[in-house]
Amino acid sequence: MTHVFHRSLKIKPPVAVSGSGVYLVDSAGKRYIDASGGAAVSCLGHADPDVLNAMHAQIDKLAYAHTSFFTTDIAEELADRLVADAPSGLEHVYFVSGGSEAMEATLKMARQYFVEIGKPQRKHFISRKQSYHGNTLGVLAVGGNAWRREPFAPMLMDVTHVSPCYPYREKMSDESDEAYGLRLAKELESAILQLGADSVIAFVAETVGGATAGVLVPVPGYFKAVREICDRYGVLLILDEVMCGMGRTGTLHACEQDDVVPDLLAIAKGLGGGYQPIGAVLASHTIVEAMRAGSGFFQHGHTYLGHPVACAAALAVQNVIRDKQLLAQVKSRGEKLQQALSSAFSSKPDTGQYLGDLRGRGLFWGVELVHSPLTKKPFDPKHQLHARIKREAMHRGLMVYPMGGTVDGRYGDHVVLAPPFVISEAQIEEVAHLLVESISCAIQSI
Repeated sequence: MTHVFHRSLKIKPPVAVSGSGVYLVDSAGKRYIDASGGAAVSCLGHADPDVLNAMHAQIDKLAYAHTSFFTTDIAEELADRLVADAPSGLEHVYFVSGGSEAMEATLKMARQYFVEIGKPQRKHFISRKQSYHGNTLGVLAVGGNAWRREPFAPMLMDVTHVSPCYPYREKMSDESDEAYGLRLAKELESAILQLGADSVIAFVAETVGGATAGVLVPVPGYFKAVREICDRYGVLLILDEVMCGMGRTGTLHACEQDDVVPDLLAIAKGLGGGYQPIGAVLASHTIVEAMRAGSGFFQHGHTYLGHPVACAAALAVQNVIRDKQLLAQVKSRGEKLQQALSSAFSSKPDTGQYLGDLRGRGLFWGVELVHSPLTKKPFDPKHQLHARIKREAMHRGLMVYPMGGTVDGRYGDHVVLAPPFVISEAQIEEVAHLLVESISCAIQSI
């Protein structure tokens, strides 16, 4: 009997009791390789001593102070650090407690910006199908995850959704990456014009798509074309890097690899690495100065903004990433992960025949599974292949992040891998072997 309102009301999950490095341990003593970082959260793994020490030190000084009364040295220091490392023009940091809060704040910042500068007629958001931006009502509306949206559809504001950058399924066979990216940018432009250019607030996108469709990597030039379209019509660009940011793809911010700077950038999971709940919005000087010159405040807030212990944990995480040069390791280990996965599928052709697409950047990889690679036909959703894979993986002591509805919200199955930056090459080989074995058993059970 449990009084915890668990995610599943039919199955009680194992009890986690400890963790170290890439491993978690349950109450029965079973070890699990955390190959997904939970949900791409645990970038440093578990029980990093530098982070734990920083948290203890902050608790000894000050555990909490409400931001309507005080700022704190640790929040100021973390903000200085994030701005110093941010893309040019992002000069202010708004701290929250997680990704959904961060993305919800971007929507309200964007709307208030236009109110402040005398353009209250701007009220529309445009985002992409097969996206995920959080579970609060504003960002649930903006997101394109059909399964999460459906029960709450009557409560959601109207948002226009355009095509995702999904080359595996939507790029034409005779189309170059550049042409495909431009086609998508033109679709965005058409949506802006159809709504009325002076009525659109922002275009919202994950720089690298996360959970809904399984690590959708943008084609070269796509986001530069998007940025140009947004600038042409005075539309803000909001990038969601809650899952793909803070080093996950091999650079601190994923948008660095696309040579684009958004007006608002949301970060969270890898910011604090799971040691404390924390997220943030990096906001452009233009947006913040418009508020400063106008009303003088952002009409929004939460109780735990800038929580001192969370800020201490986040700063320590960022220090470890910098001091141990883990961004370079993310790139090298990412190449190793790609090779290990390719090799593991190739060595087991009975399973490899169901590999549709293997895509990713850094230590952020998606495995899309299909019934037929020739036609790209997905498995029938009645089989719940993704759920079977999770069960088989957990049975083998492997944590991965599978999801269904990859293609359109109903059809398709994929697995996301987002291991800690400190994973070893030997552990990567083990992850690849266990994953392919789990997929094999899951498919055989259908």
